[in-house]
Amino acid sequence: MNSDHPALEASQKSWDFVQNHKKEEWLSLFADDAVVEDPVGPSPLDPEGNGHKGKEAIGAFWDANIGPSTVNINFKQSYDVGKEIAHVGSITITGGEGSMMGKGTSMTVEMVAIYKVNDEGKLYSLRAFWELEKAMATITEGS
Repeated sequence: MNSDHPALEASQKSWDFVQNHKKEEWLSLFADDAVVEDPVGPSPLDPEGNGHKGKEAIGAFWDANIGPSTVNINFKQSYDVGKEIAHVGSITITGGEGSMMGKGTSMTVEMVAIYKVNDEGKLYSLRAFWELEKAMATITEGS
């Protein structure tokens, strides 16, 4: 893998900002017309399955899902092509105060996450492929 690949750099910064609760820095990685599909397709996080389009919608996605949780990212394989990179692995989400999951409740999500950058190196697309039923089966209740 090319260590100076623009999508790799953007994805790694994304992970750092998510894991360290840096919303504004995370949002700064995205192009104004970016789309986040997490997961791809209809889900409780995106009932119509159209993705979260634009920074305002992406910020609302953060507020509802990332902000009130602790997220640990563990991608084991990566494949970079052109302006995109696919990461294969998992994330573990632990609900915090105000989380939809409930404080202390954890879930591990096995996924393929595809990050695409535009010509300026800004994230244009983030598509996370994961199955809700499989993720729900990993839930452990918090205290």
